Amino acid sequence: MPKTPQDAWQRLKDGNERFIAGETLHPHQDAQRRKELEHKQKPFAVIFGCSDSRLAAEIIFDLGLGDAFVIRTAGQVIDNAVLGTLEYAIDVLGTPLIMVLGHDSCGAVTATKNAVDSGELPRGFQRDLVERITPSVLESKRKGLDTLSDMVVEHTKQTAARMLDQSRSIAAAVSKGDAAVIGVFYHLDAGKAELVYGHGPWFPERG
Repeated sequence: MPKTPQDAWQRLKDGNERFIAGETLHPHQDAQRRKELEHKQKPFAVIFGCSDSRLAAEIIFDLGLGDAFVIRTAGQVIDNAVLGTLEYAIDVLGTPLIMVLGHDSCGAVTATKNAVDSGELPRGFQRDLVERITPSVLESKRKGLDTLSDMVVEHTKQTAARMLDQSRSIAAAVSKGDAAVIGVFYHLDAGKAELVYGHGPWFPERG
């Protein structure tokens, strides 16, 4: 099981390459694995991604039971509950890598782009999602990056940076080299997971 952020990312990349090639191994999905995990877990990665049905992390990275601690919200929108869950993975489970996973054709970012362009916000709690994504859309536009994919990448980067700013536990683990935070953009057509952001001694800043 990977113990460093770099090894964890390599394990995820290897699984994604198998998924792209149609050569998945479906590891850690048997009765023996269930038995091993009955009283404990030690996931090697936290994957915080969008709730989109096309973005099932265990499938696109060819993972099994106990491999990844997965959190999902529409548009990978971060809030206090998400931060608490991330801190649990870092502080209690000792997970070395946090991945923020965005993707093209994201419905939540599309809704936010439309709201920014039209000035009309959606009703109900969807409005909260749009308000939380709006800074990323505006920053992308400020940089002259106007496509939806550009905005998703910007939102992925900002979400990763925000958890470091808001959580002392995560920032401390990264500072000590015990963990790293990365941002990944997933291409729905090709199935490829592309690194777009990295923070920590293992991952120089990108983008």
